Amino acid sequence: MPEQNILIVVDMQNGVFASPRYDRSGRAERINQLIDRAGRVIFIQHAEGEMTEGSEFWQVLPELHQPTGAISVTKTACDSFYRTTLDAVLQELNATRFTVCGCATDYCVDTTIKVAASKGYAVTVASDAHTTGDRTHATAQQLIGQHNEVWHELSVPGNPVTVKTTAEILADWQ
Repeated sequence: MPEQNILIVVDMQNGVFASPRYDRSGRAERINQLIDRAGRVIFIQHAEGEMTEGSEFWQVLPELHQPTGAISVTKTACDSFYRTTLDAVLQELNATRFTVCGCATDYCVDTTIKVAASKGYAVTVASDAHTTGDRTHATAQQLIGQHNEVWHELSVPGNPVTVKTTAEILADWQ
């Protein structure tokens, strides 16, 4: 049986978007395209401060599709694997590969991708389906472009990170 297309959606939550994020509607639209075609969806939800588990701030953005059978993993650090059930969930799904999208490019998305690659997972990044906010020394658009480049060039011998557009990923999932 072919491995199902697993999508990990990082921190696309009301509390995270209380601060402005680049291209919210466009990113949400592309994430929904991925959600609609994924075999399994795992929502990573950060819990910190006002974003307590179960609170309105902790909830996934209302415009995102939440399919039946979607899995939720709560985290408290930038790393979606740190003291969470994510590894166990992926093992239960017999997953060795997955696609990542979400927020924030330069924090939780970046850390999750790098840790996953070092753990041996084959990671594909949806280059146009992650976002962040402007920072002191760089715009969100600059950070998104720079991180796509870094991930593409990341040195993980035998396990390179793949960076593709949503359209390319959907074509692969045919």
